[in-house]
Amino acid sequence: MFKGFKDFLMRGNVIELAVAVVIGTAFTAIVTAFTNGLIKPLINAIGGTEAAKGLGFNVLSANDSTFLDFGGVINAAINFLIVAAVVYFLLVLPMKKIQERRKRGQEAGPSEPTDVELLTEIRDLLRQRNGSNGQVDTEVGGSTATKVENRE
Repeated sequence: MFKGFKDFLMRGNVIELAVAVVIGTAFTAIVTAFTNGLIKPLINAIGGTEAAKGLGFNVLSANDSTFLDFGGVINAAINFLIVAAVVYFLLVLPMKKIQERRKRGQEAGPSEPTDVELLTEIRDLLRQRNGSNGQVDTEVGGSTATKVENRE
């Protein structure tokens, strides 16, 4: 039971997925800090007079919990676009190119000759060795026999 589980974990896809999740999580934290620290203040500055609230408005002016934060939504969209672009250009495209190279490498080899082709080649070589007279010496059970082909 443990051997099967170990084999499952050691497959390349599971390891690659685990690494991708860890890297994605770490990168998302970096992008979130970037957008919250640099992009969101710029969006909030465009939004209006109250810099603390930013781009948005209160549905009920007396209740701050009804604030619709468009700046936060724009910030999340920018965050998503940055993460998606980096993952695509740094992970997906290089993996596609690697898979294409591997695929080309597998298709490039010549095909193996069939048994009939090999036997035909051996027959032709024996004919050349014997002087192309149509006779082929064959050894059957320790005795040599000469076969003469019918040339009709």
